[in-house]
Amino acid sequence: MNISHILEAFYAIADKEGWHGHHTPKNLAAAISVESAELLEQFMWLEDGNELTETQKQAVGQEIADVAMYLVVLCDKLGLSIDEVIANKLALNAQRHTKTTK
Repeated sequence: MNISHILEAFYAIADKEGWHGHHTPKNLAAAISVESAELLEQFMWLEDGNELTETQKQAVGQEIADVAMYLVVLCDKLGLSIDEVIANKLALNAQRHTKTTK
């Protein structure tokens, strides 16, 4: 699935439900925070998360999808390319965390 398909499907539902007015950058950022908390909730009281059942993994996947979709839409609303912002951050991380050897 590519970014264009995600946006098309997301906006189709927003069109049908009349939700476009709610998808402001601030509201999308808030939604990302809420969905991230719901993702974290799936791991509450687990030792390390490696012991998830298949049902729990499916619930985690649903929350990951919510976070990812809202991130894609937020980037679109702000005129940012999610591919570019991730690539730029990876390059910055590589630069910042490169160990020099002597």
